[in-house]
Amino acid sequence: MLSQELMNLLADLGMPNAVLKVNIMPQEPTNEGIDVINFLFSANKGVNPQEISKVASGGEFSRLMLAVKYILANKTALPTIIFDEIDTGISGEIAFKMGKMLQTMANQHQIMAITHLPQIASKGNNHYFVYKDNNTERTISRIKQLSEQERVQEIAQMISGSTISENAIRSAKELLEMV
Repeated sequence: MLSQELMNLLADLGMPNAVLKVNIMPQEPTNEGIDVINFLFSANKGVNPQEISKVASGGEFSRLMLAVKYILANKTALPTIIFDEIDTGISGEIAFKMGKMLQTMANQHQIMAITHLPQIASKGNNHYFVYKDNNTERTISRIKQLSEQERVQEIAQMISGSTISENAIRSAKELLEMV
């Protein structure tokens, strides 16, 4: 059952008390279908599930969306899946676990993840840097594939900010070496 699969994944992503219920209400047939479906969610013990938009924080919503896409990816023929900041509102160990999930998905699909988290950026096979070029009369968005050394520098900058320390470089290398 979908809701149980999602709750198991959410527990792995740091929400052991998450509850997800699917509320299906039949209706007269319309262009949108014959049912109205609502997902009710609670991340916390003792809190009744409510509409996701009313109760999920940014981090909770990010984890829920990744779990949904993780399950659906194995049931559909999606050659490429793009995640645009799926890691909003998370950090630390949960970011690492999300990175591992994306890495697992990449065994069957091409995954493109736009992220600001080093734990997720370090899990990719390739690393691209997207930036704005203001050298002309008009701003142009550009993309550059990073070399291994540039990748270490970029991940170190994600860790420590604009002033990159030796510790940040060591941490970036460590993240890249983790399986």
